[in-house]
Amino acid sequence: MAESTATWARASIVGASGYVGGELLRLLLDHPHVEVAQVTSERSTGDYVHFTHPNLRGRTKLQYVSARDVEACDVLFLGLPHGGAMARIDEFAALAPRLVDLSADFRLRDPGDYDRWYGKPHANPAWLAKFVYGLPELHRAELAGAAYVSGVGCNATATNLAIWPLLAGGLIDPSRGVVCEVKVGSSEGGNKAGDSTHHPERSGVMRSFAPTGHRHTAEILQAAAKAGVQTDVHLSATAVDNVRGVLATAHLFVKPGVTEKDLWRAYRQVYRGEPFVRIVKEKTGVYRYPEPKILAGSNYADVGFELDEAGGRVVAICAIDNLMKGAAGTAVQCLNLMMGWDETAGLGFAGLHPI
Repeated sequence: MAESTATWARASIVGASGYVGGELLRLLLDHPHVEVAQVTSERSTGDYVHFTHPNLRGRTKLQYVSARDVEACDVLFLGLPHGGAMARIDEFAALAPRLVDLSADFRLRDPGDYDRWYGKPHANPAWLAKFVYGLPELHRAELAGAAYVSGVGCNATATNLAIWPLLAGGLIDPSRGVVCEVKVGSSEGGNKAGDSTHHPERSGVMRSFAPTGHRHTAEILQAAAKAGVQTDVHLSATAVDNVRGVLATAHLFVKPGVTEKDLWRAYRQVYRGEPFVRIVKEKTGVYRYPEPKILAGSNYADVGFELDEAGGRVVAICAIDNLMKGAAGTAVQCLNLMMGWDETAGLGFAGLHPI
C-alpha cells in the first residue's frame, strides 16, 4: 500500500478515559500533524477530559462523547478493553480509513491462539490478516502506509526488544528455550480498581501474579517465528511497587563459540539508526543497565545484555514505560509510519530524572 501524502489528520479516540487513552491524548494534542476531533467515554460522557486526566487541564477543552456519536475522521484509535473492538470492527472501520487498535484483539495472526491465550475464540478472525503488528522495530516496512495496525503488549514489547537481536542474529541455542521475568508497575492493571490493585494491597509489594501462562507469551512466540526461530518461551510476571515501567530480564543460551563481541555486533547491527532504542551497557555507574524509572513519559526503550561465558548464558534486559513504548507511544510511532511522516513526530522528548 502506498504511503499517505497527507500533511495532517483528524484523529479520534474511542475509549480515551483510561491510562493509555490519556497518554495517547497527551501525545496527539502536541503532535504537529494531528487535530484531535473527538474522544469517547461511556461512563464520563459530557465531562471535560481533565476530569479523568488532570495533567491535561488547560491543554484542551474537549469533552467526552459516547462512542455512538463518533463522526468520520482520518484516523481512529481504539482504546477499548480486550474484546471490545473485535466484535465491532466493521462499524469502526466505516468511520475512518485508518485504524490503530491498542487492545490485544488483532495482535495475533493465528485465530487459534485466542482460544489458547485468551480463553475464547476470536469474534472476527477474517480481520486478523488485515492488521499489521504495531512494533516498528520488527515491522517497519509493513507499517509504512498500512491501513490497520494492532497495539502491542507492553511485556511482550520489552521482552521482544531485549531478545530480538539474538534471535535475528541466530546466536542462541533454540533447544534450550527463552526464560523471561518481567517486573511491572501498577498502571499495567488499568484504571479500574480491583482487590489486587487496592492501595493497601498493592503498596510495597513484590508479588508474582503470572508465574506461567501470561498472555503476552503469544506475541513473543510470534516474534521468534518471524526470526525463523522455533523455541519454547517461558514468561513470568511480577508486580512491584512502581506506577509506570516494565523491566524484562530474559535468559537465553548462546551457541558454542559466541563471544561478547558477537553480542555487541548483533545489538548494534539491529538497533543502529533506531530512533527510540538505546543500548545501555556501561562498566560502571548506577545506571549501567536499563532502568524503567528514567524512561517515565518517554517512548524510549533501553536494552542491554550480559554474557555469562562459563555457563553459555546471555541475560538480555529491556526497560520501557509500559504506557508509552508499551502502548500509546508506539501507537503514535506507528501512526507516523502509516502516514509517511517523520517517525519521531510528537515523540522527541526524554524521560525525567530524577523523579
